[in-house]
Formats: sequence, C-alpha cells, structure tokens
Amino acid sequence: MVAEVVPETPDTTTLRLFTGNDRMEYKAGHFLTIDPHQFEALDRFASFLEDVKGKREPPRAYSLGSSPHEHYIAISVKEERYVSKQTKYPPLLSPLLVRQTPRGTRMVVTGFTGPYTLPDDIESKTDHIVHVVAGSGAVPNYGIIKDALHRNLKLRHTFICVNKTYSDILFRTGLEELQRNHTEKLKVVHTLTREPDERRFSGNIRKGRISAELVKELVPDPKSCIVYLCGPAISPWDKQEAKAKGTTPAPRFMESSLELLEKHGVPEKNLKHESWG
Repeated sequence: MVAEVVPETPDTTTLRLFTGNDRMEYKAGHFLTIDPHQFEALDRFASFLEDVKGKREPPRAYSLGSSPHEHYIAISVKEERYVSKQTKYPPLLSPLLVRQTPRGTRMVVTGFTGPYTLPDDIESKTDHIVHVVAGSGAVPNYGIIKDALHRNLKLRHTFICVNKTYSDILFRTGLEELQRNHTEKLKVVHTLTREPDERRFSGNIRKGRISAELVKELVPDPKSCIVYLCGPAISPWDKQEAKAKGTTPAPRFMESSLELLEKHGVPEKNLKHESWG
C-alpha cells in the first residue's frame, strides 16, 4: 500500500510503500518490478500499445531508494514524456505513478533483484566508493549510501550527481543531512548543466557537465576506488534509429562518464554500472 507520496522534483515522485509488519529482505541497490496490467486506468492504453507492438507490455523496473534498515520500501519514479518524432511510443506506467497515485493505493510489486549492490566483502576490496549518477540514476546509489553508513562500513563515499537545474536535484536535503552527520565518510557534489541562476553555483554545486578536471579533483585514487554509475545510456531505440540513418548514436551520460573514468585510470573491473532505456 502506498503510505506516503513525496514530490521530489517537478517530474519525480517518491512512493513509500507499506508492506505490513513484515520486514522485506533485499539489498540496497536492488530493484522491484510493477506490472501495468494491474491498473484499471491503464487498460485501454496497454491494449493499444500491445496491438501496435504486437507483444504484451512487460513489467517496469524501479530501483529502490530505501535501504534495508528503513521501515518502508521506496521507489522514486521520474515521469517519462512523449516527444514527437523522438519518442517511439508514449510512456505507459510512469505518468500514472508520478501524477495519479494517491496514498492508500494498493499495488502488487515483485522483487527484489539486481546486481547493482555492494558485495559482502567490499571492505576488503576498497575504502573509497565513487558514485557517478545523473537525474533519477541517484535512486539506487542513495539507498547504497544510507545502508553503508548505517552499517558503519569502513568506506568513504564521493557522490557526484548531474542534473539540468537546481530544482531537478533528487534527495538534496537528505544528502545534505547525511553529509553533515558523516563528514569524514561522505562528500556530495552536484553539477548543473542548465541552471539559469548563477547564485546557485557555490560550494558543492558546480556548473556544467562532469569534466576530466572534476574527476581528477574528486577521484585521486583511480586505481583503488570502485565506481558505481547509474543514469541514461544509449537506448535500443537510439541504436535502431541510428542504424536506419546509417549513423552512430550520440553518447549519453553513461558512455561519456565511462570514457572519462577510463581515461582517468579507473580499471574496467572497478566500474559497476546500471542504466535504462
């Protein structure tokens, strides 16, 4: 049952789900899935899309922003938009979850799974976790950080997050509080690419995209740290469209960030990434 609906940004909402008195068994960074067919309001849209695509609409995956010690499970959903001549199909489930899911809504979720988690022996592998995320890619990393700090793991965390504007920053207040309470274990840096207010750029808020200079500043130990990246990547639709045009799809956040980190000297085996599309 949806116990709380928290508007995070203009297009992203956190749903905190109450599951009864049972504690859910999962790892920070796991995701759950939600089948759109359970929502009566989506029946006609799902049927139409299935006719057009010629196949059944699959469940959608959403990363958990909560961590196992918390008394609820939470997902933060970014509303997908249909952009004429750019988006192949109208989004089905995310607009409903973001705009039309009040408290008390009951839904079936399936989980929990996914490889985007800290291994049990992480403290023997490194003492520095670097989080490089964009937009709602912050969700699983936020859960991972909360869990690691709660368990008092011997890890330092550097959280680098890219957004368009200040109002797009997810979990800003929560991250600030975690940083205040764990000054030696957590450093948070935001980069904004389209923020019109120059007064926003000070302290831990930088202007522009992630650059080689920023990576050099925040990741002084490229050989020994482990990096968790989450954000948009080249999608199957991007690849299909580029193939039809005989071109190469333009790199997105994931591809650009991986290239920067590899050039900086982070070994491929130390790069863990998750994306969607």
